[in-house]
Amino acid sequence: MDARTADFLLTCKGLTVFARPESFTRKTKSEKKTIPVLSCEGPCIRGEIARLAANLIAQEVPALARACHAETFFVPHSAMAAWVKGAEKSLMIDGCFLKCHGRVLKKLVGDDKVVHIDALPFYKKYTDVFLMDDVPEEERKAVARQAADKIIAKLKQDASLEPTVA
Repeated sequence: MDARTADFLLTCKGLTVFARPESFTRKTKSEKKTIPVLSCEGPCIRGEIARLAANLIAQEVPALARACHAETFFVPHSAMAAWVKGAEKSLMIDGCFLKCHGRVLKKLVGDDKVVHIDALPFYKKYTDVFLMDDVPEEERKAVARQAADKIIAKLKQDASLEPTVA
């Protein structure tokens, strides 16, 4: 007998660990935030700027909401993974030319459903720096702001996130 199920709930008495992702995905759908935004999450400065820029973009563009890359990639039956897989488009902001997360996302949802952006050309700095801690936090935030503004402008110009006509 196979008693496995694709979903589960773990309850810890007297302990609140974190908000359940299912409630987040329900909220994004009810707020018409239909386009997931994922980003590079690496320890290097380029990944950090991509992550910060993705946060700003998701906060400022009404149809967008951040998605958790780890849950999307590694918890295949989660509400987060279902939301990303079911979205008409996803926005992926990678930190450099390696496009690590973008390659994984394209394998998961299909190349045609990913608007893939390399953030580095939008700010053109730190090619000689690796660790994010080697750049002061305020500078990281300022550069992420600059990248986010340029990426938002490009998305609007290209109409990359407009619904496709069937």
